[in-house]
Amino acid sequence: MKLYIARHGETEWNSEGKMQGWMDSKLSPKGISNAVKLGQNLNHIDFDLVCCSPLGRAIETATHILGNKKTLIVYNNAFKEMGFGTWEGMYHDDIKAQYTERQYNFWNAPHLYEPIDGESYEIFIARVKIGFESLIQNANCKNLLLVTHAVVIKAIFSIIEKRSLESFWAPPFTYDTCLSILEVENGEIRVLQEPSISHLE
Repeated sequence: MKLYIARHGETEWNSEGKMQGWMDSKLSPKGISNAVKLGQNLNHIDFDLVCCSPLGRAIETATHILGNKKTLIVYNNAFKEMGFGTWEGMYHDDIKAQYTERQYNFWNAPHLYEPIDGESYEIFIARVKIGFESLIQNANCKNLLLVTHAVVIKAIFSIIEKRSLESFWAPPFTYDTCLSILEVENGEIRVLQEPSISHLE
């Protein structure tokens, strides 16, 4: 099976510098354009199934990627973005000003990060791992598309590459509509493409 993993397109809150998490905002014009370009780039692939985060920005992205195709979309809470609690809807600059140490740890020392009322990295990664392992074990597909979020993609690579939590944010950066490709065969996972935005070049 080939597993294609796409991040949702840029949203209004992304462009405004706001934290999203479980809260949502619509795709920006740039986000829509990039999602359409990704769909055009993947148009030659017949996906057996699309697995999607239940959040609106991911659903909207999946719709633009598929275009006129009638591929079945299933929604899975395991691939919902990390929950940021109080921070959601706040500007990144305000979070940095009000929660300086926590904000620093979130991005630079995740092993030290303590959420106020959102998800810890440990709980979040465990959630993603359960969903990811179930997906690759039970999906009887040749080509599967997963549309999800930046931190989820980081978690998936952290899981398959057995990274320490300290290395969670190691490059590459997960730009909007970035595409990763994994090959899953006999329980083995091979990375064919790390997060890439070559479809935008």
